[in-house]
Amino acid sequence: MRLHEYQAKEVFADAGIPTPDATLARTVDEAVEAAGEIGYPVAIKAQVHVGGRGKAGGIKLVENDEEAREAAAEILGMDLKGYQVDKVLVEEAVDFVNELYVGVTMDRGEGQPVAMVSTRGGVNIEEVAEEDPDAIAREHIDPAFGMHEYEARKVVYEAGVDRDIAMDVASILSTLYDLWEERDGADAEINPLMVTAEDDVIAADAVFNLDGDALFRQQDLAELEDEAAEDDLEAKANEYGFDYVRLSGNVGIIGNGAGLVMTTLDLVDYYGGAPANFLDIGGGAKAERVANALDMVFSDDNVDAVVFNIFGGITRGDEVANGINQALEQFDEIPKQVIVRLAGTNAEEGMEILNTDLVQVEATLEDAVQAAVEAAAEVEQ
Repeated sequence: MRLHEYQAKEVFADAGIPTPDATLARTVDEAVEAAGEIGYPVAIKAQVHVGGRGKAGGIKLVENDEEAREAAAEILGMDLKGYQVDKVLVEEAVDFVNELYVGVTMDRGEGQPVAMVSTRGGVNIEEVAEEDPDAIAREHIDPAFGMHEYEARKVVYEAGVDRDIAMDVASILSTLYDLWEERDGADAEINPLMVTAEDDVIAADAVFNLDGDALFRQQDLAELEDEAAEDDLEAKANEYGFDYVRLSGNVGIIGNGAGLVMTTLDLVDYYGGAPANFLDIGGGAKAERVANALDMVFSDDNVDAVVFNIFGGITRGDEVANGINQALEQFDEIPKQVIVRLAGTNAEEGMEILNTDLVQVEATLEDAVQAAVEAAAEVEQ
């Protein structure tokens, strides 16, 4: 379960992490009124579950009522990477001299939580990790003992944080870890953690994702789930009963079985593409279920090509082929190029049934993924 920024900031503030003065608004008039009460300048920030809101026009800094009204009118109701904006956070603007990153997540490779700090805050931390991994200091934490104060200080100093603010940053990181642990967190991040000229550190953004299987222990946060509205695709996934996660790429992925889908995601990345989603249709999928899966992926504007990876065990290749034909024959023109790989039970029968005028068929998973990555790249050009 993902919290909105305003919800995460409430959790952080209650735990003692400094956050800017802010008010949630659902109308233009509410936004203007809130801005006046907080005092200009303020930031008006779309509350949707996507990164890169600023670059997409979802965050604007305003200096007066006229600018606030114009910005709120522009942001409220906009489509931001597939999400409809129905609320904004009107927040005190922070006059900062530096931006840091602090975060806590689970390192599944090590089987331990990991605390992370970087002096390169305010940008996509995944890009920093890829381009300059040494710019992020990491400290693994033994969950049996929790984070010791010396561990927080160690990772902060290793990141190169200025000594004048190091203790404050270490304190915030310790609090963030405690929240992550006590609140059954999946990911907890502050990016950016802003540093002012007076050496104050303030959480200018907040990410807090929870383990959905542990919500029964977090009833007060579970009640926020209705407010943390899903986008149309996530709602459709719930309606269809799919395991679905939306990602930021443009190669749509459908498979049967979580491991098979994860393998396909890894191969898309390996061959230079970017996955748009995780979509597991499950075992024993009938034609209607397969058609629903294609309907979902076609509904994602970010998807430029689709790879359909099915290994038949319980799921029969002929049923999958019927579902693909059934879905695609509904369209006068196929909206996305579809590449199919079938293997396992009744795969040969399925290959004979597939309408190759509508799909591209590849014999191996590697060939199918490469074809999908190339097709998506051509659309982007």
